[in-house]
Amino acid sequence: MKKVSFTEMKKGTKEDYLFLDKREKNFVSKTADRLLKFMSGLTETLEGYKISRLEHSLQSATRAYNNGESEEMVVAALLHDIGDELAPMNHSEYAAAILKPYVSEKTHWIIEKHGEFQMFYYAHHLGGDKNKRDKYKNHKYYNDTVNFCEKYDQNSFDPNYKSFPLEFFKPMVKKIFSRKPYSSF
Repeated sequence: MKKVSFTEMKKGTKEDYLFLDKREKNFVSKTADRLLKFMSGLTETLEGYKISRLEHSLQSATRAYNNGESEEMVVAALLHDIGDELAPMNHSEYAAAILKPYVSEKTHWIIEKHGEFQMFYYAHHLGGDKNKRDKYKNHKYYNDTVNFCEKYDQNSFDPNYKSFPLEFFKPMVKKIFSRKPYSSF
């Protein structure tokens, strides 16, 4: 397989970078497939919970879908906790970073902040501040994030809930991740 000529980026040629750009575009086009494959592996039950991480994600996305949310929000609900496995201390930011190029500013903000907002339901039991989210009270997406947590996150730990399978969401994930990336915000 062809390789670039350089061992230091500053010594790369235009030909090298055109070659890499083509490879990168091909790789990026398969992001949805990689995300779905990763999600399918989240079948281990998070110790102490009644359901797996995958089932929590499926319940969240199913609830969003059944509530008539946009495909963008359904996909965001599906992926909102994808960072739990690799970035448990900042899982919200991790998930938001994955979504950022493909979703609106609003959806990105909701996913980025949902971890702090979710503390409303449990932080006081652990000696924390359940109202930590109030620092965002005047933010234009505050209520949207409260609603996301209430409708699609905090209530999606039910072993008896009938969620759609991951396969159901595949076309939506592929559609969102095939969008032309939003400009920076």
